[in-house]
Amino acid sequence: MTGHARPKAPAPTAGPAPAAAPEQDPPARPLRRDAVRNHRLVIEAAREVLSEFGTDASMELIASRAGVGVGTVYRRFPNKEALVDEIAGLMLHELTEVARSSLTLPDGTGLERFLRVIGSSLAEHRGYAEKLVGHSKTACVELLRDRVAELLVQAQESGRIAAGVELGDIMALIWGLRGIVETSGAVVPDAWRRQLDIQLAGLRAAEVPRDSPPAVTRAQLRRIGTGNRTSDTECTHGAES
Repeated sequence: MTGHARPKAPAPTAGPAPAAAPEQDPPARPLRRDAVRNHRLVIEAAREVLSEFGTDASMELIASRAGVGVGTVYRRFPNKEALVDEIAGLMLHELTEVARSSLTLPDGTGLERFLRVIGSSLAEHRGYAEKLVGHSKTACVELLRDRVAELLVQAQESGRIAAGVELGDIMALIWGLRGIVETSGAVVPDAWRRQLDIQLAGLRAAEVPRDSPPAVTRAQLRRIGTGNRTSDTECTHGAES
């Protein structure tokens, strides 16, 4: 069974060729301000367009939504894959910050708060949320897992999550939320909320059966995320100070 299809992105239309750039170089400072502004416009537009139409959306549509020429987009991002990777990286950074701030909440409630935020984020950005798995910034993915592991320990020490639950179980829960959002999000955007409530109720009370297969390990999580690619050594996007 598949989810309700997202609307198709409008096909790109051919426009006039961009005017040739003037020979004389503009002053350095205005160019820098323009570059920063255009980058911000492209990122904001890409998040909107990719959330709405998914990764099939064209670079031309993103440029149009940003109010810039398509050449401006390609100067910063050589292809759509690079742009999607950047947008997914921003989402990854935001979720890591949510996990970090959730560690300050009392009574081990941080994990529940984080899971609700990530569910909302997956629903809002379902057009490209699958790109979080296999993201190029593998050290940033690992940093997020570290924070989630800390949240799990807090929840277990407070008695809110059963002792036998492991990090791999929480990551599998998140994968499940993503699947629910992808399948039903266009018709029932909040379907994931009830399922999360049911999952949390089970995690609080249930004992893991002795004959249950082991949870996904950290090493397996890394393989799921990176495949055959080499992991980067540090998280340079959104790294903590």
